[in-house]
Formats: sequence, C-alpha cells, structure tokens
Amino acid sequence: MEARDPELKRDLEATLQTRKELGPEYENELVDSFVGKVEQRIDAVVDKRVRRQLAEQQMVVARNGSRPAQGGGQPYSYPDGLGARLGLAIASLVLAIPLSAIAVANAGLPGLLICWGGIVGVNALQASRSWFGDKEERPPRRE
Repeated sequence: MEARDPELKRDLEATLQTRKELGPEYENELVDSFVGKVEQRIDAVVDKRVRRQLAEQQMVVARNGSRPAQGGGQPYSYPDGLGARLGLAIASLVLAIPLSAIAVANAGLPGLLICWGGIVGVNALQASRSWFGDKEERPPRRE
C-alpha cells in the first residue's frame, strides 16, 4: 500500500461527503466503515510481506541445505530493533492521513492537534524504549 493510495483517498472523500449529507448521527457507523477498509488494506499488505519473507526464508534454506536458526531467524535482521521502529513509523504516517482528515472533519484544529499528539506520542514511546534499555534478549544474528 502506497502512502498515497488513490482508492483509499476516494473512500475517505466519499465517507466525508456521506457524513455531510446524513449528518452527525451516522458518524460512528461511517467512521467504523472507513476504519474497516483501512484495516483490510493494512492486513493485505502485511499478508503479502509475510508471504514474501517466508518465501525468502525457504529459498535460503533450500540453497544452504539447512534449517534457519531457532525461532525462525532471518538471514538478516535490522540492528537494535530498527525494523520494528521503522515499521511503526511507516504505519503511523500511512494512518496519519485518514486520521487527520477524520479529526479535522469532526473537531477542527483541536482535533487535528490531539490526533497528531497521539501519533507523535506513540512513536516517541517506542523510540524511548530502545534508548532506555528496554531490550529483550535476542539470539545472535546470522550473517
């Protein structure tokens, strides 16, 4: 899923237009419907990435004639959990677009500020976990 998904943008515009036409009494249902569509897109992207990683691991196993490290270790992993932090940052930016639109449509500038405060807070908390030593034991990386 690209950061600027035209289909998702059309869905958001349709949702906002429907809210204008139907009024605030249907707001919860409209938001739930849109969030469901966003979740489906995210699930599809995650499924695709998982399938690709499994295929890559199977290729490595087939080439080396051995099994991956215990715990399903990957041939390469990002240092110090960079992959998880990068994934959270990307997901935050992708979800920030529809969340910002919903916040502005419902609460104006204060809603937008609260929305972005939450996004920044989640990312800051994740980043602070790695800075302050909240690291789990990891098996050694295979190179």
